[in-house]
Amino acid sequence: MTLYPQLIMDALATVTYAGTKKNLVESGMVADTPSVAAPAQEGEPWKVKVVLEFPRDTDPFLKSTVKSAEAAIKYHCASMFGGSPAEIPIDVTIETEFKTAPRPKGDQLLPGVKNIVAVSSGKGGVGKSTVSANLAIALARLGYKVGLLDCDIFGPSMPKMFHVEDERPYAVKKDGRDLICPIEAYGVKMLSIGFFVSPDTATLWRGGMATSALKQLIADADWGELDYFILDTPPGTSDIHLTLLQTLPITGAVIVSTPQQVALADARKGIDMYRNEKVNVPILGLIENMSWFTPAELPENKYYIFGKEGCKRLAQEMNVPLLAQIPLVQSICDSGDAGEPAALNSDTATGLAFINLAQSVVTVVNRRNKELPKTHIVGTK
Repeated sequence: MTLYPQLIMDALATVTYAGTKKNLVESGMVADTPSVAAPAQEGEPWKVKVVLEFPRDTDPFLKSTVKSAEAAIKYHCASMFGGSPAEIPIDVTIETEFKTAPRPKGDQLLPGVKNIVAVSSGKGGVGKSTVSANLAIALARLGYKVGLLDCDIFGPSMPKMFHVEDERPYAVKKDGRDLICPIEAYGVKMLSIGFFVSPDTATLWRGGMATSALKQLIADADWGELDYFILDTPPGTSDIHLTLLQTLPITGAVIVSTPQQVALADARKGIDMYRNEKVNVPILGLIENMSWFTPAELPENKYYIFGKEGCKRLAQEMNVPLLAQIPLVQSICDSGDAGEPAALNSDTATGLAFINLAQSVVTVVNRRNKELPKTHIVGTK
């Protein structure tokens, strides 16, 4: 029995790569001529080595393709010599290479980012995305380099809030990798799944697809040097949150809630998620949104529609700072819908409130970095 490289190539030509719907040879994935080494002595196996080149190390078809290639080589060689794969002694080694450089991991994922702040809420509808957008803009107006990631895969809102719905990110080649360039508006670098899907179509994805898309927005983007990387997380505690905790060393979290008891009950769950001993992400503070309603024609009046100082009491109970109380004002909603967030105008009461919030966040982050060790990515300790 004699094996030779062309026989191995013939076997690889029977394996279809799902990424191109063509076989491995037609797809140009066989990086070099297969090597075949005859047994040194009787009874030892033939040794076959193949190098396959994949587009990237995160290729979803990598494992299944390698297994199929190994099985095809053994079956093809055995059939040529009238035996079964179990009867023909062949050791097959398949090595993998990648056209793009591997994605960095752990602390090397975003080496230029100094602080990562998650903006969370236990409950939807409390204005968390509005707070995230205005916080990012306010930090940029204070002179910091800021990035904002819209982590809500199923309900992205940042493109509209920044008036960039029609923008489409492009890719650049950097350090051997194809990276997405974030959209920049109001001094903030931003990415959202909303740039890649139709705004009129529901995103019907299983959890695995959503988390994979989120990882790409984090790891396969050219975020560059940032002082603050703001994560606008979806409401609740979900696999999106777990993905963030397993991917990034989050500096700290701020919790957004309205003063009403239903929202505060869910806020407690959000705090508990970050304080879990396996997570151990510091709570930087609470933000009370919609603290009171002030009508435009009566700017001195305050109407406590959702209750009074509920977040203040929760902050005292949880022993964390109350970072800000943001009033419910029609102009905040209007400016967000118009793509001109309130923080752009610090001459208004609401704009000044978000500038003060940004200054409070800077203060608590600096204190946290001075007093506490760096956060570990969940699962790496």
